[in-house]
Amino acid sequence: MKKTLPALSLGLGLLTAAAGALAQEAAPAVAAVAEAAAPAAAAAAEAVPTLSAGDTAWMLTSTMLVILMTIPGLALFYGGLVRSKNMLSVLAQVFVIFSAITVLWAIYGFSLTFGGEGTFFGGFDKLFLAGITPDTLSSALKTIPEYVFVAFQSTFAAITVSLIVGAFAERIKFAAVMLFSILWFTFSYIPMAHMVWGGGLLAADGALDFAGGTVVHINAAIAGLVGSYMVGKRIGFGREALPPHSLTLTMVGASLLWVGWFGFNAGSAGAANGIAGLAFINTILATGAAAVSWIVAEALHKGKASMLGAASGAVAGLVTITPAAGFVGPMGSIVMGLIAGPLCLWGVSGLKRMLKADDTCDVFGVHGVGGILGAILTGVFCASSLGGVEPEGFNMAHQVWVQFKSVVVTLVWSGVVAAIAFAICKVTVGLRVSEEAEREGLDITSHGESAYQR
Repeated sequence: MKKTLPALSLGLGLLTAAAGALAQEAAPAVAAVAEAAAPAAAAAAEAVPTLSAGDTAWMLTSTMLVILMTIPGLALFYGGLVRSKNMLSVLAQVFVIFSAITVLWAIYGFSLTFGGEGTFFGGFDKLFLAGITPDTLSSALKTIPEYVFVAFQSTFAAITVSLIVGAFAERIKFAAVMLFSILWFTFSYIPMAHMVWGGGLLAADGALDFAGGTVVHINAAIAGLVGSYMVGKRIGFGREALPPHSLTLTMVGASLLWVGWFGFNAGSAGAANGIAGLAFINTILATGAAAVSWIVAEALHKGKASMLGAASGAVAGLVTITPAAGFVGPMGSIVMGLIAGPLCLWGVSGLKRMLKADDTCDVFGVHGVGGILGAILTGVFCASSLGGVEPEGFNMAHQVWVQFKSVVVTLVWSGVVAAIAFAICKVTVGLRVSEEAEREGLDITSHGESAYQR
């Protein structure tokens, strides 16, 4: 027995040594296999949608910011620009449009925009938000709940329709505003949003629109211009002064628009990431540059720099950077803002006179001109050589041509839909209030109340 133990010990020692040698020889092979398998494992993990608390929190915040920029931001901006007797009517129009469109978005808007793969419209599979639960992650933004994506996009739809009312404020019937809003939302906003963001016609063509240059601003601006023609000019337009009643409120509204626009632009990154940061800083820089360049141009032209000019310039910068916010570099955004200020100043003065339009709050001069400028310059300043984030296979001339085509499609589509919608309103509920009601003011005649005590 005593002789056996040393033998066993020796045998075990030899076996251990052999096993160690084999393991040492096999280690490189095992490491190589593990290294080869790592990308596949990472890709598999990446392919599985996973909720991100950070992304979700940012998108909820962005949604609230877009609500803030609409009510009260846009409402106060427009309200300050009209006469005091029509202040409440503008507030009511923006507030009620926002309320109605968010409901219609949940019933059918989301499904027709993001629920299918058609050329102009989506599908009906998500009518009434069918199939969406608290545990459902968005198919478009795979790290946030689908309910959050639905809510975020509802605010875009609502503010786009609300933007239009500034063009024909102070003389339109409230019933006409609501009927037009429903028709235009259904047949212009939804298809344009699907064509650009839902995988439709313009997306397939390669059009770039980060946060709504075509879908929101050009889309709304041309509809407003059509409306200003079809509703007609205000009594006294061109013969007497029709000044804004409160530039203080307009400045407050513009400031709320700027704050809310961070949700609009940076939120369109869909996540709390570097692109959101890029869109965020661009929203600061382009806006500041446009405000400064507007008032400099105004001072050179009129001899004075106005508060209204600074506020309008800021909005022009916000509009212009919107389609480019996540594609261009900070220096590119400054250049875009510097161009936007004087160009949109011309849009609300020289161009407005050429068009002979009574666009009350200069919707086309700012949102139309700024949106067109931003959409086209996106194709220029997204180039990596200019500090941008260019798409794969980028060619500047081709991209500018694609951007130009997207602008033309938007102008034609929205303009035609708006003309038909206003015509339907005219033969059903009528477009314009009576002359007596317009002279007294829409606050009292349309809503039976006043914004101010008399």
